[in-house]
Amino acid sequence: MSALRETLRRHVDDGSVPGAVGLVDRGDEVEVVTVGSLTAGGTAPLPRDAIFRIASLTKPITAAAVLMLVEDGRIGLHDAIDEWLPELSKPMVVRTPSSPVDDVVPAVRPITVEDLLTSRTGWGYASDFSLPAVQALSAVQKDSREPHTYPDPDTWLRQLAQVPLLHQPGDGWLYHTASDLQGILIARASGRTFPDFLAERIFEPLGMKDTAFEVPETKRDHFTTYYRTDSTGTLEPADTPDGDWSRLPALPSGGGGLASTADDLLAFFRLLRASGESGGHRLLTPTSVSRMTTNHLTAHQRELGTLFLQGQGWGYGGQVDVTPSQPWNTPGRYGWVGGTGTTAYLIPPTGTITILLTQVGVESPEPVRLLVDFWRCTAGG
Repeated sequence: MSALRETLRRHVDDGSVPGAVGLVDRGDEVEVVTVGSLTAGGTAPLPRDAIFRIASLTKPITAAAVLMLVEDGRIGLHDAIDEWLPELSKPMVVRTPSSPVDDVVPAVRPITVEDLLTSRTGWGYASDFSLPAVQALSAVQKDSREPHTYPDPDTWLRQLAQVPLLHQPGDGWLYHTASDLQGILIARASGRTFPDFLAERIFEPLGMKDTAFEVPETKRDHFTTYYRTDSTGTLEPADTPDGDWSRLPALPSGGGGLASTADDLLAFFRLLRASGESGGHRLLTPTSVSRMTTNHLTAHQRELGTLFLQGQGWGYGGQVDVTPSQPWNTPGRYGWVGGTGTTAYLIPPTGTITILLTQVGVESPEPVRLLVDFWRCTAGG
């Protein structure tokens, strides 16, 4: 039994997850391990092509799509977002992060496209959820694991515009909201729907045939049930194959709305490993991939995001490791985790890609034991 299979098998056997798909691509070999079942207590084994709700693993894909529009000349990294998101053209900022939401000052400059990509717009989740501006955001920012809680994009933007920024644009890293804004920006700047743009520019060229914001009936026989853990540690179904992903949401979340498979995600991360080229076709320039996978945060901004980043950095749409604080934190490692129990990383120094997909949601940004064990097992390529 391989170390990867033994690691995943242990967590299925102790009831932490019903099943898991683990994949490690070392360049010259690919190891794929499937353990467990599609559903808790079920008898149908988990297949390699099982479809999972990947949550925040959507973020790197969304960022790549924004960069395609930059390369097309439709938008610029330093352009203000006002032209495409006019609802957000005059943001107000709380005087200090702990100030009440009615103690505000004007933003000193517009929010830019790169602010969206680096998650430094001033909107998003902070390490301190008790801050008044973060509390106000929580009434507007929806959980992308419940996609149909979002209103339509126009309504959502109007609601968000009423929430003051926690930091001046560009000053502080905050989690999640910027990626949802990227999805709306893509739709408005391209003149296409966000799902159509992703399908035409990323999924179809890469052969990501099972990645989308909805899962058709013909594929639901290998679509997993999603679980949350109750106060007693028991797994409770949160969404079934015929549930929230059976139809498109009003606002497809660029921060966490996609469903996908291990092999589809592998195709995307191989694109990054190959500096934007796939099958002889260039989808992104090496410069765009480099920007995407390079840390853009100062030490202070990394500290502000400690709850989520654990001291590491952020590129465009994903974490970039800057310090070897754990055996798996190789400087330059790029990727992220999803709140549905998913993770995927590219480790440029070795060219290794690691992907883990499970069906059980996490309730805290702190990595759960299964993720830690997976990273430890696959560290070093």
